Amino acid sequence: MTGYDAVDKALLTALAPDPRATVVALADRLGLSRNTVQARMARLEASGAFLSFERSMDPAPLGYPIEAFISVHVRQKLLGEVVDEIGRIPEVIQAHGLSGSIDLLVRVVCRDAHDLFRIDGEILAIDGVERTETSLAMGELIPYRLAPLLER
Repeated sequence: MTGYDAVDKALLTALAPDPRATVVALADRLGLSRNTVQARMARLEASGAFLSFERSMDPAPLGYPIEAFISVHVRQKLLGEVVDEIGRIPEVIQAHGLSGSIDLLVRVVCRDAHDLFRIDGEILAIDGVERTETSLAMGELIPYRLAPLLER
């Protein structure tokens, strides 16, 4: 799907504050038929418009109350292998390739400072990793959101 039309945007805007809304509730709220909503939702889902449900799960009740960001400097020729190895570390919940002086920004969760030290050591032990810099997340100040873009 290359873009969203007005109906798609209305559906996504309605789902932003209430992602568990039923097809019936969405149809009523938007003044659309249930069949239209169902078909649009299926099309949006098939196109990859919805991200993984895991993105909204809190790792703290799983025993991982601390979140950190690890900046990873990599030998460029080994970037693919480094990413594959980092992906095998269970505490890594996300990673982004960046432009600029940092090659990868890795988001991790951990049980405590010792656990973070261990995770950082696992990353440093990967062939191709030159160095890391670790920052503790002190709190999420702006949560992941798209509603302002949809309302634009």
